[in-house]
Amino acid sequence: MQLLHAPCWPHLPFQGCKSPSILALVPPDRFLQLSAINFSLHPSKLEKFIWVSHRPSIFGCGSTNATSVEAGVSAVSTGTAENDVLKALSQIIDPDFGTDIVSCGFVKDMQINEALGEVSFRLELTTPACPIKDMFEQRANEVVVAIPWVNKVNVTMSAQPARPIFAEQLPVGLQKISNIVAVSSCKGGVGKSTVAVNLAYTLAGMGARVGIFDADVYGPSLPTMVSPENRLLEMNPEKRTIIPTEYLGVKLVSFGFAGQGRAIMRGPMVSGVINQLLTTTEWGELDYLVIDMPPGTGDIQLTLCQVVPLTAAVIVTTPQKLAFIDVAKGVRMFSKLKVPCIAVVENMCHFDADGKRYYPFGRGSGSQVVQQFGIPHLFDLPIRPTLSASGDSGMPEVAADPCGEVANTFQDLGVCVVQQCAKIRQQVSTAVIYDKSIKAIKVKVPQSDEEFFLHPATVRRNDRSAQSVDEWTGDQKLQYTDVPEDIEPEEIRPMGNYAVSITWPDGFSQIAPYDQLQTMERLVDVPQPTPV
Repeated sequence: MQLLHAPCWPHLPFQGCKSPSILALVPPDRFLQLSAINFSLHPSKLEKFIWVSHRPSIFGCGSTNATSVEAGVSAVSTGTAENDVLKALSQIIDPDFGTDIVSCGFVKDMQINEALGEVSFRLELTTPACPIKDMFEQRANEVVVAIPWVNKVNVTMSAQPARPIFAEQLPVGLQKISNIVAVSSCKGGVGKSTVAVNLAYTLAGMGARVGIFDADVYGPSLPTMVSPENRLLEMNPEKRTIIPTEYLGVKLVSFGFAGQGRAIMRGPMVSGVINQLLTTTEWGELDYLVIDMPPGTGDIQLTLCQVVPLTAAVIVTTPQKLAFIDVAKGVRMFSKLKVPCIAVVENMCHFDADGKRYYPFGRGSGSQVVQQFGIPHLFDLPIRPTLSASGDSGMPEVAADPCGEVANTFQDLGVCVVQQCAKIRQQVSTAVIYDKSIKAIKVKVPQSDEEFFLHPATVRRNDRSAQSVDEWTGDQKLQYTDVPEDIEPEEIRPMGNYAVSITWPDGFSQIAPYDQLQTMERLVDVPQPTPV
């Protein structure tokens, strides 16, 4: 292998990527095709030619761990029947990545009674809010029952347990939350709370487990916009944790439910209150926690972004130029903190009267945000008296009128959030992995379509922590010869959207930011393993 020095690369347009490998049974001829493409397979996964490393799509595969299978001929005895079923299921293509659901790892717990012609299996999705789960179920029934010897098909739909990518690094209260979505505007009065609440109830209507955290301590909106029976937060005296209140199946936490009204306190105290409310709450298993961010880009916002591993952000604006100026500050803040902005909601865009559409506040602020910052999706909300009234009455508009125009817009936004969060999770989980077969670290930075390889020793020698570099003098403490050329990482784990934690054989845990990895010497002419 040769080393090639590469400069720091700019972030490229947002693109999806494939996620961690799992094992599934496929026909040998299909394996040969796949293995020729996927050169990063671990040799141990190639010991039996009938097994191949598959990669989950954005909605599939709950677990990245291979299912253990007893060695021996018994695993292959029903191979023909299983191959028939898997071949039929491979006709179903995931619309986002163009990959069949077998390769995506959706198919679990297959049971076949060939004598009776009965087949049962489970399709496991990453989120219960998958917008195409009904299509998957219908098509799976259709293609399997078309097999000549099949008389009966039983398809069960499920979703993986809610969990973040790096749960062990989080406070206990946040360790069972899959995705945390910030709804932000950095400007007051643009309808941010309205969007946050209606988005949360839209996701809940799609089948997800959802919570809302009102982070505005100075002016909490949640107590006005929802009407829970219990309007006071309770404490668990044994665990000293907060029990959230609940309304229409969505868990709620707000300073307004703490019996204190609005806070009158200085910034550092507010940051502490927000931290306590968010991290000591018994959220339980949630697919999505929607955070209604307070206006601005100050200490409170930075604290939230640093304490909580935000999956993504939704930006709310209005058509005026003044709103765009403030929103641009917020987008830059999220960009600096490596939080992807996945959608822009332009509120109060227009209203219809006398057969015409009017734009009282002008046009173009939302599209300007999309164009200038490359945010992929734009949603327009009209001026509707019912939307304002629902916020005051304590009943979200999407719950009061689930078939209306506003609800349809939020449905589209909900689908966007589900899809983009799933893509981001996969990008982060597979951004940096060690390929033992070629003894190289493969890097594909989120929001970039570039893939490159690094020598493990190069990564270890470039550590910039106090253990490797003197903090006062800047002198190098870790010498070149201190790192053996054949060193291999023991574990690589994501650290939010900005870095990975690499554990080395000597017990040292190195934090490697993506920006730093992009500047290191790269391997060229990387050998590819010979397909089995």
